[in-house]
Amino acid sequence: MNIVNVRETDVVINPHGINAKKLYDTENAQVMHIALQSGESLVRHITPSDVFFYVLEGTGIVEIGDEKQKVGPDTLIDSPKDIPHCWYNDSDGVLRILVAKVPRPTAPTKFV
Repeated sequence: MNIVNVRETDVVINPHGINAKKLYDTENAQVMHIALQSGESLVRHITPSDVFFYVLEGTGIVEIGDEKQKVGPDTLIDSPKDIPHCWYNDSDGVLRILVAKVPRPTAPTKFV
């Protein structure tokens, strides 16, 4: 059994410059935990695998392709592979999101 506590996991260096922690990483899938502070955002990018986001805490704006929507806790958002996407925390609090990539990416992320 492998148990991972997000509070005890190291932040990974990433091109977004945000708090990101790798919670699960196998040949089949990858799961990250990201925490965007007020005013932070991801760099708009394209992932070479399907992604789903699950909002754990806070509210923010998710952008997938040409669509933007404000979302909050207990919301799951599907982001198909090869579609530009981004997150923005326009709130006063933290925005915590669980990010799952399936299958695990074998090609690099493209920044747009």
